[in-house]
Amino acid sequence: MEKGAADSPWPERPLTAHESYIPGFHFRFGHARVHVNWRLPCPRNYDVIVCNTIMSVTGQWLMRAKLRNARWMFWGEKLGPRSRKHDMLTKPLHRASGIAAIGTWAERDYAIRFPNTPVFNIPYHCAIQPFLDAPRPPRDPGTTTFLFCGQMIARKGLDQLLSAFATLPENSRLMLIGREAELPHLLATLPENVRSRIRYEGFQSPDALPKYFAQTDVFVLPSRYDGWGVVVNQALGAGLPIIVSDQVGAAHDLVLENENGFRFSAGNTNALGETMHRFIAMPSLCEKMSASSRALAAQWHPAKGAERWASALKTVCK
Repeated sequence: MEKGAADSPWPERPLTAHESYIPGFHFRFGHARVHVNWRLPCPRNYDVIVCNTIMSVTGQWLMRAKLRNARWMFWGEKLGPRSRKHDMLTKPLHRASGIAAIGTWAERDYAIRFPNTPVFNIPYHCAIQPFLDAPRPPRDPGTTTFLFCGQMIARKGLDQLLSAFATLPENSRLMLIGREAELPHLLATLPENVRSRIRYEGFQSPDALPKYFAQTDVFVLPSRYDGWGVVVNQALGAGLPIIVSDQVGAAHDLVLENENGFRFSAGNTNALGETMHRFIAMPSLCEKMSASSRALAAQWHPAKGAERWASALKTVCK
């Protein structure tokens, strides 16, 4: 719907032959980017249309009018809390040919809200082979390094992560990767002996991430809410044990409790700190869970996601 967001740090990627942008513009509505587009493709030229936005004029026009007599699917993360406004925006999904839910967490929610619409579990997949292939440099056997990758904002739980990290012993380290956002303010609240054990590597392009993941021992994503969290896919590929809150969609598909990581209740800083401390107290836990993450990663290559799409589309197009 747009070539790129003006405030996005992501590098521009050239289009392939089968991709194109639709003319249009966007405007802000609260935290949402609402798109208005025109010269939309004719539905009659396609076997199935996939939409993945409800917070746009384009998406609402498509679902309510242009696709009324077409075969179409909605692909989305878990929806927010129910409200009159939310029910109004999602009403067209009752008429969809199918819903592709991004993960088990979303699948359960869509199945309850839209009992007469077929729901398929199709999570995000990403290129994880570079993470599997990245060489791991020599480690300090007496030090445990935790990794956080994402925006430095409260929704991602960074404030709670820093509070939990401040309770850990001197042989712990924390690497932060992502847009700076609220980080300076949050770091200013920490004692110097804690700040000295934190490395901020700034925003890194996807191609650069594998080498940073390979320098750490445990991945942490303590989000207060995250519809999925592709960084968890990447941590899996890097063979990292994973600590994640129960409000992260990927936690319900990629983290097997006590096998390749742990889930904790979002917002519980004490539980987060205690879980992080387990990896410091039992170094062998890192090795065990690292092997489990690498084994699970085999199921999360992009080809596996393509198979899920192929199966869902065959069902919808019958």
